[in-house]
Amino acid sequence: MAQIAGDFTDTIQLRDLWNDPYPVYEELRRSPTAWVPAANRYLVTRYADIAYLERNPEIFSAAEQNSLMTRVMGHTMLRKDGTDHLRERKAAEPALRPRMVKQHWTPVFQQLADELIDGFHERGEADLFTDFAGPMAALCLAAVLGLREVAAADLQTWSQAMMDGLGNYADDPVVWQHAEAASLGVDEAVDAAIARLRGTPDASVISAMLHADDPLSPEQIRANIKMFIGGGLNEPRDATAVGTYALLSHPEQLAQVRDDPRRFADVFEESVRWVAPIGMYPRQTTRETELGGTMLPAGARLGVVLASANRDETVFDAPDTFDINRRTKAHLAFGGGPHFCLGTWTARAQVGQVSLPTLLRRLEGLRLSDTEPVRWGGWVFRGLLNLPVRWNP
Repeated sequence: MAQIAGDFTDTIQLRDLWNDPYPVYEELRRSPTAWVPAANRYLVTRYADIAYLERNPEIFSAAEQNSLMTRVMGHTMLRKDGTDHLRERKAAEPALRPRMVKQHWTPVFQQLADELIDGFHERGEADLFTDFAGPMAALCLAAVLGLREVAAADLQTWSQAMMDGLGNYADDPVVWQHAEAASLGVDEAVDAAIARLRGTPDASVISAMLHADDPLSPEQIRANIKMFIGGGLNEPRDATAVGTYALLSHPEQLAQVRDDPRRFADVFEESVRWVAPIGMYPRQTTRETELGGTMLPAGARLGVVLASANRDETVFDAPDTFDINRRTKAHLAFGGGPHFCLGTWTARAQVGQVSLPTLLRRLEGLRLSDTEPVRWGGWVFRGLLNLPVRWNP
């Protein structure tokens, strides 16, 4: 089996993963944790192995040496462990707690969704990826972070450039150039927000970090805001697009949701399981250890493939199928352990409580375009690249 796995992994190309990684992941799950030369790391693809890894951060460290995230964003809390990680996480938490999301941010999200839809409602057709999902995620994130002076278009450009940098395993110099320019743009915006929020605190993440009992330094705030701009924009954007597409292409499930709007919560959870927006993140071993039947040396670079774990056939029945009625719902799209995603409640509210219900309520007869197909892309970060639709204006 090990030899077969080795022969197979040697053939894997990053372009194949970008186009459609799921057939590759299905093959990898049949073998132990496997070294994939094209990714320059071991890919961990099984649900059980990833759950074990997350429970043992002292062995599988987030503080990866030569991390692409650190290169692009600086030293964020996602690349720290122990007390350093906890300190920075604790500083940001007040702005993102469930009660704050429900009472303060959800009404903001609703107003932004309605304003966006007002802008294109009469057209009767749109690309919901570019006209709604992207701008909605950007506007909501700007509000939550405290970057009220930043245009949604700039935030989307910065996010995509930095995400491309985080996935730049091909070492493309043009990708690095764009990522560095985005990083500088974020620094300027964060510095302006810090200057404003020092004397006038608000409910935002930057304000929480700035006025915490143990305040973060401007450098730490800059790095962590870049982290939030990455995952905090692409994850709700892609969950909105994927959830909308999935419902429109599964009319029987759409009917269930229309009959019981509480099921939008299930749509959100199944969307991020079916197509995990953050498909892979890195870890590094602190000592020699075994994982998935493979002995890993100290310092081994791992790719933790959430997208594969969420389609593990030993956990999920018919894992390649979108099904809001599935019995097993314990996906890993938000990671786990100490690094469980801080923005989970914000994403659930923005997508499951606001974006999806509002689109289906306000765009009567919403349906997929019958002339333009949807396109998919990505593996480190994956989602739809467009979502052409029509409705009855």
